[in-house]
Amino acid sequence: MFRTVTDNFLASPQISTDDVAEAAKMGVTLIINNRPDDEDPGQPAGAAIAAAAQDAGMAYVAIPVTHAGFSVPQVEAMREALDGNDGKTLAFCRSGTRSTLLWALAEAHDGRDPETIAGEAAEAGYDVSPIRSIMDAFAAAK
Repeated sequence: MFRTVTDNFLASPQISTDDVAEAAKMGVTLIINNRPDDEDPGQPAGAAIAAAAQDAGMAYVAIPVTHAGFSVPQVEAMREALDGNDGKTLAFCRSGTRSTLLWALAEAHDGRDPETIAGEAAEAGYDVSPIRSIMDAFAAAK
């Protein structure tokens, strides 16, 4: 269920509180929730995932992304969360796609090569082509 994008970044569809313990066993030290609460009926509340993360000794950050798209403050919040974590990060949303796209934008915003980022995402089964022009613009601005 968890897809390895890089050695330190995993993406996933919606997780449950039980999945938090599995993530901890894999060395995850930060969970990033990119899903707004109540997006789907029956989806676990972010507060429940946050509590499970805290119980497992992990950090938790919510950076909800709706289907309206991404904003620079969300990209900056993702970068800050990633930079503040020394271990593995698990980001999740409905399918893992928004989490991976936000990660890709944060990486490009930080100056990493968009082609490398796209390759890492593709190896994990994610397509960053919908945001590739934004990645290129971020990288060119560095």
